[in-house]
Amino acid sequence: MTGILLVDKPAGMTSHDVVDHVRKAAGIRRVGHTGTLDPNATGLLILCLGKATRLSEHLTGLDKAYEGTMRLGVVTDSYDSDGEVVEEHPVPELDIPAIQAVCDQFVGDIQQVPPMVSAVKVDGQPLYKRARKGEVVERQARPVTVSEFTVLGYTPPEATLRVRCTRGTYVRSLCHEVGERLGCGAILSELRRTEVGPHNVTDAAVLDALQNREDVFSRLIPMGEALDYPAVTVRGESRNVVLTGGTLAPRDLLKPCMQTEGWVQVKGENGHLLALGQIETSAAGALIHPKRVFD
Repeated sequence: MTGILLVDKPAGMTSHDVVDHVRKAAGIRRVGHTGTLDPNATGLLILCLGKATRLSEHLTGLDKAYEGTMRLGVVTDSYDSDGEVVEEHPVPELDIPAIQAVCDQFVGDIQQVPPMVSAVKVDGQPLYKRARKGEVVERQARPVTVSEFTVLGYTPPEATLRVRCTRGTYVRSLCHEVGERLGCGAILSELRRTEVGPHNVTDAAVLDALQNREDVFSRLIPMGEALDYPAVTVRGESRNVVLTGGTLAPRDLLKPCMQTEGWVQVKGENGHLLALGQIETSAAGALIHPKRVFD
């Protein structure tokens, strides 16, 4: 059983809990997720099954979209509703434009400091383990990109939000920093992941619908449809060049490769994904070096 599975993760479960459920339902061990959601967060979790686990790093790095709720007037040590309240403040008179003006300050390429209650490792130990001991350690800011940070509505003290961002962005940190600039503090009280790359939660299976092997198999997406990389088709006689990791020249393809750089899906004439390759330009045209061979 090979492919990717879109799951709508319920609240109260870890991402690993979801993986365990699918392993038992499908009857296979080779299952992995491609980006953790906090236990109380819901929404799109992409699982890779069988050979598709080798796609994991390519799916993990995709941009993501979230919808959530920011509660003003409170600060917790985790920046969300799971943490211990450390401050409470009155919420000033605000409206959507006023909150949006602050959110806009975080759109673009920014440096973000991970929260203490996170899985980021410092000196080999996850921050959340040190936070449990009452420790606060210096964390290095990391570059992330926020392409959208929109206030969808506001009913004091809660604002509903939509965020589009790159891998590694903490939405709860964004809420915390907005609260600091508003002067009243803020936490992320609800979060739902709606998109990962080209995949949407509306296409995901609820976990209760995945009870056996047939349930899982019927929802699997083929590896060749998992990524939105451009694709090339290899001539039948050149299939072994791919499978042995050889370099593909223009003569090995049914149609010329129009890309000049980056990753490309290498498919057989039957449409099955054979490999992921990287493109190198040459005087003779684009050369493709298979890096992940699947079949």
